[in-house]
Amino acid sequence: MTTGLPRLTEGVPGCGGAFKLVPEDFEVEELPAYAPSGEGEHLFLWVEKRGRDTREVVRALARALGIPEGEVGAAGMKDRHAITRQLLSVPARAEPRLSGFELEGVRVLWARRHGNKLRTGHLKGNRFRLRLRGVKDMGAAKEAFSRLVARGVPNYFGEQRFGRERENARLGKALLLGQRLPRRPDRFERKLYLSAFQSQLFNRALAARLREGTFDRALLGDVLRKEDTGGLFVCEAPEVDGPRVAAFEVSPAGPMFGPKMTPSAHGVAEAEAALLAEEGVTLADFARGGGETEGARRPYRVLLGHPEFSPEGEELVLAFELARGAYATEVLAELLKDG
Repeated sequence: MTTGLPRLTEGVPGCGGAFKLVPEDFEVEELPAYAPSGEGEHLFLWVEKRGRDTREVVRALARALGIPEGEVGAAGMKDRHAITRQLLSVPARAEPRLSGFELEGVRVLWARRHGNKLRTGHLKGNRFRLRLRGVKDMGAAKEAFSRLVARGVPNYFGEQRFGRERENARLGKALLLGQRLPRRPDRFERKLYLSAFQSQLFNRALAARLREGTFDRALLGDVLRKEDTGGLFVCEAPEVDGPRVAAFEVSPAGPMFGPKMTPSAHGVAEAEAALLAEEGVTLADFARGGGETEGARRPYRVLLGHPEFSPEGEELVLAFELARGAYATEVLAELLKDG
């Protein structure tokens, strides 16, 4: 959970309780973008894992099937300390060797063919089921959860993205500024570091909007994102776009800095430029990241879909859906207020 950042539910006390004492306290199920067709040169695998992260499973699968790791497709990366179900894809030619795949804590629940490889982002979102134990103030938990349902979850990147002592973001900034690193990162690490630095800047922009009370308001010059299509446009009439934001048709979208990022305008553009200046980087520096830092827009809030709030004595079970890229731990941070 991100700590030390402003919260939407700032005025509601923390509910108390412990989370993730066992993997069963955190269940995640991918919501695929599409179902496999049953035909094609790739094989989609619906995989359940306990106590394993996605990268571990990809490596083990590649070894067992005798294929390069790069031929294993995944739509998203899933936590180790959880029970998770997600799609992976492998070339269909490897199907005869699938029966030889074994990894403790991992089961392949089904396998079906499809025409294309699964790629990063090929999912609608995730369904979460979380259990909090020893909750002290169920009323506070319900109030905080209700506010998130009504206004959306602040779409912070979670602490897990930044690594120990936020080292990933520091290394990403060094890469963009052309500074030497202690050792040359591999392709995965390079992508991780650069993305962490972009994510840190986004979190700072979102924190500023929450402090100002404008994270769910349309400001002149905002880049607004359509909830149904993901299309972007610049707000030139807040009085027109404001009701659309209130209805959750569109949401303000913050900066994932890079040369291809849709530019904001007016005061919003000035605030984003000031953020870069404060960090000591320029928009041009992001060109050094190549394809890893092209830039994008990320909504400042995310809808809490199909929410369920289920007290069980001193335990609380929460279930909900979030769009891809959003962190369930940020929902918990709003309830627990640990940081």
